[in-house]
Amino acid sequence: MTDPMLSSDPPSQVPVLTLTLNPALDMATDVPRMVPDEKLRCSDPSLDPGGGGINVARAIHALGGESLALVALGGLTGDRLAELLRADGITFLGISGPGETRQSLTVTETATGRQFRFMMPGPVWGQADQGRVFTLLRAAGKPGGFAVISGSQPPGVPVDFPARLAAAMAGMRIVLDTSGSALIEAVERPLPGLEILRMDGEEAEVLAGRPLGTRGETADFAQSLVRRGAARQVIVARGADGSVLADAGRRLFARAPKVTVVSKVGAGDSFVGGFVLALARGQDAGQALAQGVAAAAAAVMTEATDLCRPDDVARLLADCPVSAV
Repeated sequence: MTDPMLSSDPPSQVPVLTLTLNPALDMATDVPRMVPDEKLRCSDPSLDPGGGGINVARAIHALGGESLALVALGGLTGDRLAELLRADGITFLGISGPGETRQSLTVTETATGRQFRFMMPGPVWGQADQGRVFTLLRAAGKPGGFAVISGSQPPGVPVDFPARLAAAMAGMRIVLDTSGSALIEAVERPLPGLEILRMDGEEAEVLAGRPLGTRGETADFAQSLVRRGAARQVIVARGADGSVLADAGRRLFARAPKVTVVSKVGAGDSFVGGFVLALARGQDAGQALAQGVAAAAAAVMTEATDLCRPDDVARLLADCPVSAV
């Protein structure tokens, strides 16, 4: 019998499904300075497949895990995005989306290091478009696995769309990482049985209606959402400080390592990818929180729309201690 410590096989994991209904073809370039009313000569652009769920799947793939990305694709831009997913080795299933897949542009001003991000809205979704998603989710969902609903919701869908998506994936452990009105709706009218709700610190302060200056205040707020039924676990990112996780009986904090920030694009999605992959491999919440924080820190070290690198995540993990709050 093969010694598991000597085996080169990847760790076993339960299925992970990611959903991206408003993906983007991400273009990144740089200019010496951003100057209005002038033609700005840009460097050669890099292209990456983007959108919350896609980036989560890319992070999972980079860390040696497996996932199935459900991606809405439309038009020639959608075709190009699909080519990039194949080139990256991402396992995905395309959903016929309306119109043309959107694009996004990230421009770095090299003189200052400032980054400018331009996000297009994406096509409007009708009832038939929404219906196709529910049908596919019911067929692709794997009870007992994780399903990640991440990123912006497409124009035209109702504010409670994440709840409807979750209902179509019965038996899966749902992870929701969204923003704006969809996040407010998820807090005010919780998704039944939601496993994990993640948000940024700024979003948490808007929901709380007050500053959350300390880790304890962040943990108090996160645990209050758990007790209100928003999710079994609530995670709040505190930027360069780290992240807080609370459930009904625990409040954990993983400190972020000190790294040089090159680009913040994809840090949150890398966190979700690292965190969910650890859970899918059977690790506990504290271990998953540390891996998520390490993945987010690794992501900000890379340029433009690149995500976390596995060697960086492995090296930084030791610098992400987890403690009770």
